[in-house]
Amino acid sequence: MNAHPPLQERALAALSSAMPADLFLTDTDAMERYSRDWSGDHYARPLIVARPRSTAELSSLMKCCHEQQIHVVPQGGLTGLVGAAVPSYPGGELVVSLERMNKVRSVNAIDFAIVVEAGCILEDAKRQAETADCILPITFGAQGTCRIGGNVSTNAGGFNVLRYGMTRDLVLGLEVVLADGRVWDGLRTLRKDNRGYDLKQLFIGSEGTLGIVTAAALKIFPMPDKVETALVGLRSVEDAMQLYARARRECSDLLSAFELLLRGGIEIALNARDDLRDPLDQPYPVYVLIETSAAGRVDLRALLEGFLADASDLVLDGVIASSKAQADRLWLLREMMVEAQGRGGRYLRTDVSVSISSLASFVTDTLEALAERHPEAIAVTYGHVGDGNIHMNIVPPENMSANRFDELFHATEEVIFDMIDKHGGSISAEHGIGRVKQAAFLKRADPLTLELSRRIKDAFDPSHLLSEGRILERVEAGAGE
Repeated sequence: MNAHPPLQERALAALSSAMPADLFLTDTDAMERYSRDWSGDHYARPLIVARPRSTAELSSLMKCCHEQQIHVVPQGGLTGLVGAAVPSYPGGELVVSLERMNKVRSVNAIDFAIVVEAGCILEDAKRQAETADCILPITFGAQGTCRIGGNVSTNAGGFNVLRYGMTRDLVLGLEVVLADGRVWDGLRTLRKDNRGYDLKQLFIGSEGTLGIVTAAALKIFPMPDKVETALVGLRSVEDAMQLYARARRECSDLLSAFELLLRGGIEIALNARDDLRDPLDQPYPVYVLIETSAAGRVDLRALLEGFLADASDLVLDGVIASSKAQADRLWLLREMMVEAQGRGGRYLRTDVSVSISSLASFVTDTLEALAERHPEAIAVTYGHVGDGNIHMNIVPPENMSANRFDELFHATEEVIFDMIDKHGGSISAEHGIGRVKQAAFLKRADPLTLELSRRIKDAFDPSHLLSEGRILERVEAGAGE
């Protein structure tokens, strides 16, 4: 049975009188895939699922929801990790899935811009950019499932942030449907536009709390025709950061990725797949995966070889991929350690950042504190160290009962977040706040930040109907008017 059939029936009756009937899903089985995100940790049945086909349809839908005071949460590919897109409002939430709004509207190789609808899968948008001999550089493991609207709403990061920046740095313009159904048309491909407040920046990273992104104009770049990948072994995280500082100077803007992998993560990847082999002749405490890319008349191989030769005081051993297939195998180590770290069960995901100069001391201090206070916890550490972003995840021991997981996760997260506070960092580098990190965010945010944030929410959504209870605490409908 549906969780709230009377409420569902009333809402559906009000909406169906103004909207096409085939816009909605109400069947329990049909709504099941809109009830859980990628993490598997968050589950709730939608009140109704609406699947608009156009901005105009979504605008009409939101006007009806505003008139009827129906709570709404937008969904993309459900690859988020902080519970922001899963229904959660106590009385039920209507899910707006953008999956039907999936067109690439234009690709322009002179503007170096692509305009895509919010429901377009990231990998499909990347392929369309390639037809113009360009790249859309947003890159991470979920790119075959996640959707552009979600990338914008969460300010997605990934492997290429070092060179190209976060999603925020790639957005030229947006089209957004507001909570009351009005459409804000900021969909421009202008590189320079200094007319007052840059309103699009408010929607980027707002996790669907201020408006529903329906289309985005994004920067694309000339397609690199040369890519070189290397994996090197090092003594310590401190040496890895010294190597990074040199790489930034000697490889300049051709450095596109610099990934830190600790030995424990490598072993997780090796244990997960029989066809993976230890990449170097002997194990090392720390590894760095380096990628450089370029277009034009650059001898990229010689550049990388020369850089690594000059860094022989730091690099104990290493391999430069001799083919794309070998490069893919090196990246597979990085991908498999993420995929396999939970052994198919629950684990704690953290996504933190510190200043690059503090990263080595943060990792050392935090791992020591975890080992001292919670020796049973298995810490898996890796990250995009070129932008100060570390994922320090906690896997429970195999003999721990499931009912103790939450206790372990809460205690170890407190250790990690306390160390983040000590080093002046952020509890969320990429994943956002959503519901999962809300308490930690509210605990650490200063009063003025919270006051201004609440005023922004009130200005865009005075009835508090849109993604209510994400980032900021929940407010009863109408309280913000």
